[in-house]
Amino acid sequence: MQIVFVGAGGIGGYFGGRLAAAGARVAFLARGRHAQALRERGLRITSPLGDLHLPAVTVAEDPASLPAADIVVFAVKLPDAEAAAAQLPAWVPPGALVLPLQNGVDAAELLARHVGAAAVAQGLAYIATRIAAPGCIEHGGDFARLRFGALQPAQAPRLQRFLEACRAAGIDAEMPADIRRAVWEKFVFLVGLSGLTALTRQPVGVVRADAELRRLLQAVMAEATALGRAEGVDLPADYAEQRMAFVDSLPHGMKASMLHDLEAGRPLELPWLAAAVVRRSARLGLEAPVNRFIAAALGPLAGGAPAHAAPAAPSKPTS
Repeated sequence: MQIVFVGAGGIGGYFGGRLAAAGARVAFLARGRHAQALRERGLRITSPLGDLHLPAVTVAEDPASLPAADIVVFAVKLPDAEAAAAQLPAWVPPGALVLPLQNGVDAAELLARHVGAAAVAQGLAYIATRIAAPGCIEHGGDFARLRFGALQPAQAPRLQRFLEACRAAGIDAEMPADIRRAVWEKFVFLVGLSGLTALTRQPVGVVRADAELRRLLQAVMAEATALGRAEGVDLPADYAEQRMAFVDSLPHGMKASMLHDLEAGRPLELPWLAAAVVRRSARLGLEAPVNRFIAAALGPLAGGAPAHAAPAAPSKPTS
């Protein structure tokens, strides 16, 4: 089975590297200095679960030079997803399966518009990683987990083979019975964590300890839960309340990746998180006022900005 990772960043580089080290046929579609470093020096991973160096990896910037894929693991960042998805029909062979690992609940729909619903499965990654330097992936924490599943029955055999390859590589992977519910479970939590930590510029420990912020966090997740249930997802009505117990188990200093992006001046995943709750709720006639406020408050920063940018000079009075 040939596996192609679209994106060799934190998620794609880590899981693709683990698979390649175990003997799976893996290729990467990457770009820029990172792709150049992968070609020249290979892939290096530092991780509490074991460091890894692959002196040679298959990497291309032009998808036409990639081997024909059986599974395409779509692991680009959400702001790049539309452009990357638009390129897929030109090189993904008929019968290949595309497996998105993005946050949010929009990725499968986006991909289906470009390659057709029959070719799109669904997946989730639970991991904290980053590109520490070109060609080098840094994994923090002691968890690195994949969950994926079929959106149509015909996809199951190929995904089972991928599951076997992951487990042979020592990856914590599973195929839950209801992958759509699994996606929404992560989405509900991530909408809350990203929204409140980014809005306040504070870690989760500060948010959960403040009574008003704690109520806002639960309200954000409750709106996302109500949306999921309205879309037919099998979430319990009190799912947001259940998630608060998990919030209380998190390290005090934990921040959502969206806050890290905000602090670094990078584009935010806001359009696919709080703003997605607002957009999808409006389609169904639902209100999502807390998510609407978060989307509006963070909206001016969603496109990214230089970190620590100097404030503009005040204008002189005209009279």
